[in-house]
Amino acid sequence: MDRVTFRNRMQLLRAAQCHVLPLPEALARLEAGSLPPRSVVLTFDDGSYDVYAVAAPILREFEFPATIYLTTYYCQRQLPVFNPICAYLLWKGQGRDLSLNGILPEGGEVHLAGEKEWRAVFRRIWDYTQGANLSALGKDELAERLAGQLGFDYSALRRQRLLHLMNPEEAAQLSKQGFAFQLHTHRHMLPRDPVLFEREIRDNSEVIRDITGSGSSPLHFCYPSGDYLPQFFAWLRKLGIESATTCDPGLMERGIDSMCIPRFLDMPTIQAAEVESWIAGFTPWLRARLGRPMRAVNPYQFQFPTPE
Repeated sequence: MDRVTFRNRMQLLRAAQCHVLPLPEALARLEAGSLPPRSVVLTFDDGSYDVYAVAAPILREFEFPATIYLTTYYCQRQLPVFNPICAYLLWKGQGRDLSLNGILPEGGEVHLAGEKEWRAVFRRIWDYTQGANLSALGKDELAERLAGQLGFDYSALRRQRLLHLMNPEEAAQLSKQGFAFQLHTHRHMLPRDPVLFEREIRDNSEVIRDITGSGSSPLHFCYPSGDYLPQFFAWLRKLGIESATTCDPGLMERGIDSMCIPRFLDMPTIQAAEVESWIAGFTPWLRARLGRPMRAVNPYQFQFPTPE
């Protein structure tokens, strides 16, 4: 999201006289029944570099608190995050012919005519990397080959820090400025095995404590890609986690389990009028009134605009 759009979003909150609260305070006041009208919590997934470079200065300008759910593996290792950079390259390459030799075992040629074609290739690459259990470096090498096949300068994308996470020093700087860093797993994955599940949370927590210099562990969590199962609730509570945020659309209210907090996911493709409708509470009210459930949103569907 560009600076102008993001600042306009924050201006909408101010114009509507919203009370932008820190996450822990909002949850405590919700439980106590003391929330002020039009209460809002701002959350950012992953800890991307553009949160540091674009969002944070504007949030300071408006004096709005925010929670950053930080996934720590790519924070420590400054490589483009594989899934988004792969999708970005394919989206950017629409209209081009792509050789998959050296990218997928079966190789072949494909024409990226439009969205349907590039998303299909992305799915094939994603399936391959999942099955092959490639390391982060292995994925980065594959992304570099993909960029080369499409005629893009991958080293230039690295220098621009496109689709990178902020580094530990930048995260530490934001922490000192009052931004809250919370849990989002270490490797941006949530295993179904309880032992591996716990490892993801503990590794994530340890790195966040080291980065922020906090003597206490983060207590709030966000499911990577909005992926969760009901059994996760007990696993998280066992680890002392107090809340967990989903990608399910909706407004939080008393009676909703704190392990499945809904929210509104804003994106550049969403019009300002829809954001205003959510701020007013109209969209969720209308859908409930009409009996139309809102579908969960996967933020990793890569909502890139139509290329010019």
